[in-house]
Amino acid sequence: MKYLRFLADGMEKYGILDGNEITEIQGSIFENPAVTDKRYNLSHVRLLAPCKPGKVVAVGLNYADHVKEFSGRDIPENPVIFIKLPHTVIGPDDSIILPEISNRVDYEAEFAVVIKKYCKNIEPEQASEYILGATCLNDVTARDIQKSDGQWTRGKNYETFCPIGPYIVTGLDYTKLDVKLILNGQVKQHGDTSMHIFKTDYLISFISKVIPLEPGDVVTTGTPEGVGPMKPGDVVEVEIEGIGRLTNHVKQADC
Repeated sequence: MKYLRFLADGMEKYGILDGNEITEIQGSIFENPAVTDKRYNLSHVRLLAPCKPGKVVAVGLNYADHVKEFSGRDIPENPVIFIKLPHTVIGPDDSIILPEISNRVDYEAEFAVVIKKYCKNIEPEQASEYILGATCLNDVTARDIQKSDGQWTRGKNYETFCPIGPYIVTGLDYTKLDVKLILNGQVKQHGDTSMHIFKTDYLISFISKVIPLEPGDVVTTGTPEGVGPMKPGDVVEVEIEGIGRLTNHVKQADC
């Protein structure tokens, strides 16, 4: 099943996508929503980020090849986690805005999952009970600021630095999904989720023992090698097998 959030008739709505037809639903997507008789064509609506997370808990250095290209250090013994705040979230076809203060803003294609119910102190074998579905995410990063600060909060949290979408897809096998980053039509990153150092279920468990997760929160699982900079005018796409393609355009911030 593909859940999505969209604008139609001047209102924000949730729906289920089948082919190019959207069926509007009522109620929370986290609590057995009711199907309505309202239908929309996908091409006639504006897609939004598929959920409104209270927080995005991100995992760094979760592909061995990216650990080498980023830091050259040893594989981490535990997941490296950080937070992206709600103001960073944008949806499909929204613009990534490059802040004036940064000289290098990078793309990072990532597989992410959406939490469906309160999650605290769980074990890995329980994790699937707490996942609504999966989506694409671009962990946009002001790389120069991240490196100069020595910690990641500022470099990861400028407005528009967390594109998510286009859908939340249920029922996927998360263990081996193809992950790509396409910049102006050229593949720049290509990995799959089997390459994760820490698997999705383990990450959910690990995070839940530190940070309680709420319905709608997003956990994103790290990026493969090949991260690189974006410039104004670029078109950047995250494509994940079984989910779809998240497309955004890059713009410079107004002075």
